[in-house]
Amino acid sequence: MSRIGKHPVTVPSGVDVQMNDKDVTVKGSKGVLSMTFVDDVVVEREEDKIWVKPGNDSKRARQMWGMQRTLLANLVEGVSNGFTKKLDVVGVGYRAAVQGNSLNLNLGFSHDINYPIPEGIEVKCPSATAIEISGADKQKVGQVAAEIRSYRKPEPYKGKGVKYADEYIFRKEGKKK
Repeated sequence: MSRIGKHPVTVPSGVDVQMNDKDVTVKGSKGVLSMTFVDDVVVEREEDKIWVKPGNDSKRARQMWGMQRTLLANLVEGVSNGFTKKLDVVGVGYRAAVQGNSLNLNLGFSHDINYPIPEGIEVKCPSATAIEISGADKQKVGQVAAEIRSYRKPEPYKGKGVKYADEYIFRKEGKKK
């Protein structure tokens, strides 16, 4: 039995949820998100709570139950509060800056990297070595953060590169004489 799926998704005030058969559209202060549920789950609404239950006793229905509930909870959380990922740029001369609709990264290559900021994502650079990515769609925020990190992943000797703010870099010992 799903431990996540047993709990209802609470809809806060200011969030409007429209349910049409298997399609759900969630509107809030941060934007509008929608998703389509798989056929193996049943969605029921009681005032400010939404219950996701397995449609039958098959293995797939039990597998989808908790995941579909979590996806719905992420939609509600995204349009009400939004999601944020923080990245740190570590290295001498490494820096980041937002210029118009793109993120300019100087990561020690012979050229600067201009990363175009996608629609629905907001990128801020509070300092030259910090990047904050925020938006309503959790998947999109994580994808943008992963793409920016992939330009120069942190290396294990000095820790230089782009890393998540809460990421621990396992350090290796250098060469010995």
